[in-house]
Amino acid sequence: MISTLRLFPDVNLKPMACNRQARVRLAAQDDGPGGTMRVLFIEDDTNLGEAVRDHIVGEGHAVDWVRRLGDAEAAVASVSFDLLLLDLGLPDGRGLDFLKHLREAGNSVPVVIVTAMDQISWRIEGLNAGADDYLVKPFDLSELSARLAAVARRYSGNPNPLIAIGDLSIDLVHRLAARSGVAADLTGREWAVLERLVRRPGAIVSKAELEDTIYAFGAEIESNAVEVYVSRLRRKLGADAITTVRGVGYRVGDK
Repeated sequence: MISTLRLFPDVNLKPMACNRQARVRLAAQDDGPGGTMRVLFIEDDTNLGEAVRDHIVGEGHAVDWVRRLGDAEAAVASVSFDLLLLDLGLPDGRGLDFLKHLREAGNSVPVVIVTAMDQISWRIEGLNAGADDYLVKPFDLSELSARLAAVARRYSGNPNPLIAIGDLSIDLVHRLAARSGVAADLTGREWAVLERLVRRPGAIVSKAELEDTIYAFGAEIESNAVEVYVSRLRRKLGADAITTVRGVGYRVGDK
């Protein structure tokens, strides 16, 4: 489980190509189950932000937490996120305006609004603006997890949380992987790599995509990190579970 994550409340984000070499290692442990989403969390309330951030990170996701829409715009311009958690009342503008601009620009990243604005009119406006879900504060963290997972499944193109690829079976909800009925005990980052691969069976996933899956802003990308996790997965699931496409990336399943 990732136990700590650096917070950058006023970070000046640079394009990914520039910032990849300048990252600092996450203070993290890789000893528990996890997911694969890279989440941009836009929230200015410190107490709520810390609670939600720690909860999501504790489930194995990478989280970039910003408190201003300006930083959120810079983040979205530099990184491909799997999901956005968006508060509506930010110090430098309205979250709804930010969401509308995203959709007008053709950005279809899943967005879950988290706000204290509970009027029906606000919910309707948020969903009409392009939000995928609307969660009213205060909320239970387990409900937040379930909603994030449901939205992620819809966008993955496979709303079924159970995936079978040959004799490999994956349970996305309970984060279980088995080969020929034999369960594998995976760490958080091993699961992150595997889930990214099985969500696109037969497709080649680049090394850069896998790196961005398991690291957030502030994480140094070691040159052989992905290779290490792929090697571990092969030991646990079989040498033929993951195919290397030399110079391109990795694939699970047939073309």
